Amino acid sequence: MGHMNVRFYVARAMEGLVGLAAGFGLPGAFRANASATLLVREQHIRFMREALARAPLHMTAGVLDLGENEARILQLLYHSNTGEIAASFVTVVAHVTARDERPFPWSQRTRALARTLAAVVPPGAGPRGLGTAPATSRADGTLADELGLMRLGAGAIGPEECDIFGRMRPEVFIGRVADNVPRLAGVFRDPAAAVAPDRPASMGGAVVEYRLLHTAWPRAGDRFEIRSGMAAVDARTQRLVHWMIDPASGRAWGSAEALAVSFDLATRKVVEIGDADRTRLARFIVPGLSL
Repeated sequence: MGHMNVRFYVARAMEGLVGLAAGFGLPGAFRANASATLLVREQHIRFMREALARAPLHMTAGVLDLGENEARILQLLYHSNTGEIAASFVTVVAHVTARDERPFPWSQRTRALARTLAAVVPPGAGPRGLGTAPATSRADGTLADELGLMRLGAGAIGPEECDIFGRMRPEVFIGRVADNVPRLAGVFRDPAAAVAPDRPASMGGAVVEYRLLHTAWPRAGDRFEIRSGMAAVDARTQRLVHWMIDPASGRAWGSAEALAVSFDLATRKVVEIGDADRTRLARFIVPGLSL
């Protein structure tokens, strides 16, 4: 695609979260000897301006709201040369014990500091095509089989994919999905050549919005499967759902919903999905598929 892969956007957000934790009065939250840390529960991402190789970027962060032991935070990744927003992140983090992930309340000091970091989502930068209502993941191995979800990929989490506490890093889920998307594209997009022979040779795909739920945290040596399917298609987007499943137990490690678009690599523009392509893609829709 020629631009920064989705995993690196999330990696930058996690790096920024370390800085925000310091602003909360928790400068050691991600050190090996931490007693408390911030655990990502949910993340909504808008990819607004692609970042090509060597693009200078910077991030700002703030607090949208604070609960008893959770916070909803805003991170904005900017193109430093233009001031345009490359990506926006609305993330729910939990204040938990570092080793056993037990939630506990924010301190009064953190609450006071959070008030000084109050943020507002800029117009046009918030969630757009994906829902924001509280969600509980439906991901489950048995249900994936019943729905006939594609086995997009499988493997095991390596030690290099884990954080200082031994848990899979948040960017690994979205990265493992991205690694296997070419196979999904082969099923959904390649047959379109017979339907639309005038399709540009430069045609590719991109994701413009993601919503991720983390329900459990695999560790080094844990296995996973990515089970995927199409939930909807319209004139501009395909809504895809990816479940990360523990094949040993069938329980979910996480689930993700993505809005994907056709993307002309020459013009760097989104291309609308024609009627013939929509009709063909509609055959892949899994009724009722969601996070």
